[in-house]
Amino acid sequence: NADQLNLVGLTKQVNSLANAARNNKLRPEDTQGGTFTFTNVGTFGSLMGTPIINQPQVAILAAGAIKKRPVVIETAQGDSIAIRHMIYLSLSYDHRIIDGALGATFLNAVAKELENFNASREI
Repeated sequence: NADQLNLVGLTKQVNSLANAARNNKLRPEDTQGGTFTFTNVGTFGSLMGTPIINQPQVAILAAGAIKKRPVVIETAQGDSIAIRHMIYLSLSYDHRIIDGALGATFLNAVAKELENFNASREI
């Protein structure tokens, strides 16, 4: 029911589940009923991972480690190479439910939101 929570509520729920898991108090019903999972393989230093769907969920998104890399910057004055923080995102989804074009469109939308993130915006 993450769609029913604001950012603070979501944070509290995630912390509660994490504490239950760390203290061996996580119940099967605590992890049931989800439709989408986000996993952060970057916390272990991995640049990318191939996430496997937790059935019966529909999709899982994995984020790799954020590292500085050289990238081409395109401008009206021409191309240049710059150092930028980059991250690899991997999305796996059930093709019986999600069309490949829709999955790619979603991943592209996530990337654009991250590229245009404004840390000073109101939550």
